[in-house]
Amino acid sequence: MDQKVTTHQAEEDARNENILIYVDGQIVPKADARVSVYDSGFMLGDGVWEGLRLYNGRWAFVDEHLDRLFEAAKAIDLDIGMDRAGVFEALEATRRANEMTSDAHARLMVTRGVKVRPFQHPSLSRSGPTMVIIVEHSRPTAARAIQLATVPHIRGLPMSQDPKLNSHSKLNCVLACIAAEKAGADEALMLDVHGFVNTTNACNFFIVRKGAVWTSTGDYCMNGITRQKVIDLCRADGIEIHERNYSLVDTYGADEAFLTGTFGAQTPVSMIDGRKIGDGQAGPVTKRIRELYQSLIQRETAS
Repeated sequence: MDQKVTTHQAEEDARNENILIYVDGQIVPKADARVSVYDSGFMLGDGVWEGLRLYNGRWAFVDEHLDRLFEAAKAIDLDIGMDRAGVFEALEATRRANEMTSDAHARLMVTRGVKVRPFQHPSLSRSGPTMVIIVEHSRPTAARAIQLATVPHIRGLPMSQDPKLNSHSKLNCVLACIAAEKAGADEALMLDVHGFVNTTNACNFFIVRKGAVWTSTGDYCMNGITRQKVIDLCRADGIEIHERNYSLVDTYGADEAFLTGTFGAQTPVSMIDGRKIGDGQAGPVTKRIRELYQSLIQRETAS
């Protein structure tokens, strides 16, 4: 089988060995970026995060990302410790310190902070929150279209761990990815609690059938910002789009399939469970959506 690829695959860039990282108000060399072993994020995955992409000196859809960050923090009763302007300035300060203008990706992470004892109760987190911002030089590069395998792991129910949260607790997705890799695929296709096609371990999932774009209802997956932009672009351009329940049978018979995410934008899928999708490359509808998205990015980041 071909060498594994992922939706977050990027060109190697030696400059990333010398980046500066934001840690709780200080911008420090990568080698000095540290958090405590008592930190809630390390111990329990107790935190939220956002991934943002830099184009032409500007963070794409930054308002939507900050909306989602603060909404997630409120949902888990986490005080970020600064307002939106403060978070944005921390992001920008990290960018400026690294002299980055484009082809960069940020991972902005906030945890409940350092605990006084190594146990679960949130009242033990008495010095927090912890905020870390990593910005890397990053140009996406997938050697080929992605191959998926369906796995038994599902995203959580809203009353247990709502999959709409961009939570640090990603073990179910990690296990899904491991299962897919052991099945010979690159990433995992995950079903919802009713057995309908839902999402992958890392990205949102779309298929194309007879010119129409289908994606899940959004009830059991991360409601990705890129996902919503694709839905909006399809509607504006007259491309038929459905947010609906659909099965693996529908998926295997698709003419095209692709993934969406902040990092890779739109990544074509060539094979699912050993079944070739279309001609195994980005199809015409996927290509059209890519063009629409690239135009949107240009407008969004125009100075």
